Amino acid sequence: MIEQATQIALDAGKILIAKLKTGITIQHKGSIDLVTDADRASEEYIVEQLRAAFPNHGILGEEGARVEGSSDFLWVIDPIDGTTNFAHGFPYFSVSLGLLKGDEVVLGVVYNPMTEECFVAQRGSGAFLNGERIAVSTQATLQESLLTTGFPYDIATTTEDNMESFAHATKVTQGVRCLGSAALDLCHVAAGRLEGFWERSLQPWDIAAGSLIVAEAGGQVTGCKGQTFRAMGHEICATNGLIHDELMRLLTN
Repeated sequence: MIEQATQIALDAGKILIAKLKTGITIQHKGSIDLVTDADRASEEYIVEQLRAAFPNHGILGEEGARVEGSSDFLWVIDPIDGTTNFAHGFPYFSVSLGLLKGDEVVLGVVYNPMTEECFVAQRGSGAFLNGERIAVSTQATLQESLLTTGFPYDIATTTEDNMESFAHATKVTQGVRCLGSAALDLCHVAAGRLEGFWERSLQPWDIAAGSLIVAEAGGQVTGCKGQTFRAMGHEICATNGLIHDELMRLLTN
């Protein structure tokens, strides 16, 4: 399954690159929540390929794909994680495919077509970037760490805007980036380029694949209060494991 899923992600990435070259149309799902014709084209292709390869599997996609399956397997897909970046031509977006068996993520693929970096993981088999095994960093304190986070689409009106946590973390680390693709942020934690990522107000397709890639790279994944991570939930805190308790204290104080 991992080879087929990887190929589907790579081919969906080609659709995105082609759309960037020919031009895209943009619509608004919310005041700052965008969707493009490339999102829909990518999701349509992914769903078509998954249904052909795995006819008994369910599918849940960001842009409305809902396929009931007759097995315990559910694909959670994001045709473009980082649509706002994509719409602006900022080269930080990805195709994300996660496979759940029951409540457990068993396979994840995240592909950045701009850098041609493809991150994959299968439960119990490690995490890989373009075929090479990856591992989380060995930085042991927040002071030595570079983190990343994100903010909700309703940041202008919600009280859960993440600004307080962002400010606290910025003061005690080497920096906190806001890059705009949760799936890629998680992969960079897995590859040891970042020490940690947290975000609230997410969707399962943002985090399912990346959560497994971090775990298989030796990292630690929980909710933002230290609770057990749920792939079908709406928040995540993923780190190299060494800074996890320290980051938890910061996020919960």
